[in-house]
Amino acid sequence: MLSPEEHIRYGRQIMLESIGEQGQLALQRATVLIVGMGGLGCPVSLYLASAGVGKLLLCDGDHIEASNLQRQVLYTPADISKNKAEIAADKLAAQNPLIDVEAFDEMYTPALADELLPEVDLVIDCTDSLTTRYLLNASCHKHNIPLVIGAATGFDGQTMLINPPQNSACYQCVFPRNTSGESANNEPQNCQTLGILGPVLAIVAGMQSLTAIKYLTGLSVNTNELALFDGQRQQWQHFTVQPQASCPVCQQ
Repeated sequence: MLSPEEHIRYGRQIMLESIGEQGQLALQRATVLIVGMGGLGCPVSLYLASAGVGKLLLCDGDHIEASNLQRQVLYTPADISKNKAEIAADKLAAQNPLIDVEAFDEMYTPALADELLPEVDLVIDCTDSLTTRYLLNASCHKHNIPLVIGAATGFDGQTMLINPPQNSACYQCVFPRNTSGESANNEPQNCQTLGILGPVLAIVAGMQSLTAIKYLTGLSVNTNELALFDGQRQQWQHFTVQPQASCPVCQQ
């Protein structure tokens, strides 16, 4: 049962017929793991904390740098050199003291995945590391946990829900590991090499957050659909994808 304080705080959400008190209670009971507390992780965590997701687990072993401040909206110059997950956890807890927030000052590893995933309802990929992205995909399939992916470089972004319980296509199906996101010399293409516009990250993060809230409250969410954002034209495109019979992750 929601408290009077929660009714006031989340009132504009609760009045939505498709959310209501039961949807708010579902958010309150949920545990979400956010991997990567950079340009996507900051707004995703803010939206989910504000929406009343009961427990947020934040994973990032990186430290805040001055170059992050253009797009990683939780941080200020006073936070430079401090761990991203820990600073974000402090600020989210202050923003919404009605939820639990736990920080993990470490990079995502198979051992950490085995420790955390049994207790979570959803994972959100906010990393800019291809290695971590493939590890997230594999570990979420291992533990049968839905994963919301997101990525952005330059003016462009993408997002997709991977839902192992529904046998959906996985990240490796859509982006085979030997070619995805790599340039001719095998260097990763990310914001460090291509640059990034902050609002593009906010748009992709907003879609990730919306997908998460819809999933957690039992609303319909499209699977087997890759959404691509073109910031130059301010347009979304949606592509149907299918599980690949040869995929070494989801078809074994």
